[in-house]
Amino acid sequence: MTETALTVHQTARPAGFPTAAHFRFAESPVPAPAPGTALVENLYWSVDPYHRELMDGGFALDAPLEGRTLGRVTASRTPDLREGEIVFHRQGWRTHAVVRPEEVRRIPHHPGVPLSAHLGILGGTGLTAYVALTRIARLRAGEDLFVSGAAGGVGTATGRFARLLGAGRVTGSVGSPEKVRYVTEHAGYDTAFDYRSAPVAGLLAEAAPAGIDVFVDNVGGEQLGAAIGALRERGRVVRVGTISQYNTPDAPPVLFDHAEVVEKSLRIEGFLVKHHRDAQEELYDFAVPHLRSGALVADETVLDGFERIVEAFLLMLRGGNIGKILVRA
Repeated sequence: MTETALTVHQTARPAGFPTAAHFRFAESPVPAPAPGTALVENLYWSVDPYHRELMDGGFALDAPLEGRTLGRVTASRTPDLREGEIVFHRQGWRTHAVVRPEEVRRIPHHPGVPLSAHLGILGGTGLTAYVALTRIARLRAGEDLFVSGAAGGVGTATGRFARLLGAGRVTGSVGSPEKVRYVTEHAGYDTAFDYRSAPVAGLLAEAAPAGIDVFVDNVGGEQLGAAIGALRERGRVVRVGTISQYNTPDAPPVLFDHAEVVEKSLRIEGFLVKHHRDAQEELYDFAVPHLRSGALVADETVLDGFERIVEAFLLMLRGGNIGKILVRA
């Protein structure tokens, strides 16, 4: 274990896209656990779109940032956490953390499943996709699905889960021709389009000419408006995120025919994954056998070295990742 701990602090509020200048790395001695706590040396860090929203006021300035993290207990002063245990916690964006037992979740050992999957397809990312499909959309076998942000962590998990759940035609929107090839060749999508290449409504109509039953939306904006027009009767919109607006707060409102919501009996529902933690074991039961058999694969972009965590975050905001983006110690 190293003798110096590193933490990342936010130093200013961004206007538009953040840059490396909005962060700084701070050094300090590795903290010692107090009675009833344990010291965790972190192994994997998640960077997520919701961090951008928190930068506008949710994160305190000049203080360690939070985030989803996996780490190993290296010193313990509580019988509830044993040295050597791997745990999940939210004191991320730092190399070491002192935690109480109630602040962590022990990571189960699933032979043949990589540890990193617990921050991706078995973590909050996969849980978001699973809840979106099974609890909010209540996807039925044979139904046609459209997913925005299809090449990201939630998007790739949604495509793969939908295929395993028996979805009909699965369509995705992505940000480059390379991502079109990836999601259609690897992530379960029947078809996909580059939303930057033309107006989205026309691209979606061409990709799904018979319409769609479910829209899982990670993006918002023009893609949400296009999807409402493409939905069939009793279609469902699952609002997961609005990444298109995180860095453009002055973006114009979404335009769509509001009468269609009534005339087609549409349902639009958003959710926060933190309200569905009770689905975690259900996700394990669903996904782990498929991961072991090879029917399900974790899509990941991994950067090595904690010093690259800001780089990873900015890369994710610019769409430079395929699947879940992680930083590995």
